[in-house]
Amino acid sequence: MSEEINPMDKFNFLLGAWKLEYQVPKSLFSEYDSGEGEGEFKGILNNQYVTFDYYAKLSRGEGAAHAIFVWDKRSNIYRYWWYEDSGEFMEATCNFLNETTLCLNWHNSLLVQTFQLIENEKMILQMRYPSNQNDYEVVLEVVFTKKK
Repeated sequence: MSEEINPMDKFNFLLGAWKLEYQVPKSLFSEYDSGEGEGEFKGILNNQYVTFDYYAKLSRGEGAAHAIFVWDKRSNIYRYWWYEDSGEFMEATCNFLNETTLCLNWHNSLLVQTFQLIENEKMILQMRYPSNQNDYEVVLEVVFTKKK
């Protein structure tokens, strides 16, 4: 009898506490900004969900958010819900491009976001928006460094 594989195990490279360094390029969404924060990914409820809680302080303001990832076994897709302390919220569907890259497609927008592990304890989040036929413009970049 083989043990069933938990689809949430793919999130293991994200788990833990992280230091966050923000770079927000000038775009149609915002003026240039930068700042820092802290965040943590955790497996919860018998590892059926992964939460992401973070706080960030940029030169133009600060904020916090709570997010939840889950495997939707009925639809065979990962889902993501994001809730900000301002009252804003969004939903995305997700897919792993490989063992160290998670891609999110945000509903009700053209935004695409990736979490990509680039070193053992370093990851980059990029939020992109289509800028022309061939490319996506980076509208947010966050460097995650694992806290020890």
